[in-house]
Amino acid sequence: MSSQIRRASTSIAANIAEGHGRENTGSFIQFLRVAQGSLKELETHLMIAERVGLVPENAVKALLRDADEIGRMLRSMVRSLQKRS
Repeated sequence: MSSQIRRASTSIAANIAEGHGRENTGSFIQFLRVAQGSLKELETHLMIAERVGLVPENAVKALLRDADEIGRMLRSMVRSLQKRS
């Protein structure tokens, strides 16, 4: 479970970075959407980890609040880029 959480969280940052390095806005948006998918995967793993007793509820709640904020930032970035193109 910890390996899956690490992979999903790393994937978020990696996709944002890879998309930013692309030459066209459409590709960047596509990578941001993949990052959003990785964020949802991370949220799911965190909820499962809590349910099976691997992570305390208060820690998961704090992490899910952070994930929600990151999700809002990603959505805002996608909307902003869509307006430009």
